[in-house]
Amino acid sequence: MASIITDTQDTERKISEEQLKEAIRTILLYIGEDPSREGLRNTPDRILRMYDEIFRGYDAKRKPRITTFTNSAHSEEMVFDCGDFYSMCEHHMLPFFGQYYLAYIPSAEGRILGISKVSRVVGYCAARLQLQERLCREIVEMLEEALKGTAQGFAIVMKGRHMCKSMRGTRNKGEMSVAYFTGCFKKKAQLRNEFYNFINTARL
Repeated sequence: MASIITDTQDTERKISEEQLKEAIRTILLYIGEDPSREGLRNTPDRILRMYDEIFRGYDAKRKPRITTFTNSAHSEEMVFDCGDFYSMCEHHMLPFFGQYYLAYIPSAEGRILGISKVSRVVGYCAARLQLQERLCREIVEMLEEALKGTAQGFAIVMKGRHMCKSMRGTRNKGEMSVAYFTGCFKKKAQLRNEFYNFINTARL
């Protein structure tokens, strides 16, 4: 696995692939397994490759390019997007996943986002050890930056199911919803209601 560079610290991790694989073998021993048995012999290598994929959000070189376009129609209508997300909880390193719903109001004289860019940003920001609340904020901040602050406001709702509650502890249905609003969405209840109407009719 290549060295990972974080967005925030811009530093490289000083750990080799072999050190990581040895740590995974140690974990297998701790839980009572035999790392040398046939089914587990290649597990450390598989986990190493998996980490490179699901934690790609720490690698600034893999940050998505966010294409924007001139708002040639001078539209100030709400733009709505929704889809799935997958992330890992920073408290227990267990998955949480679900659906996101995002909207923004462009400026008539500003720029608009490319149609696939929201999902790419969601995927990149989610590919870290996360809190659902922070994930919402980081997604909006990255998109706001791409539009150079010209959007009138953003709204995001993320509905997640947390395995740290479903698989352990209370072993109950671990569902959690988080909403985050900026600009006009924060100021105008009418816009928030319109956004929630979009969510209620969205089919994923």
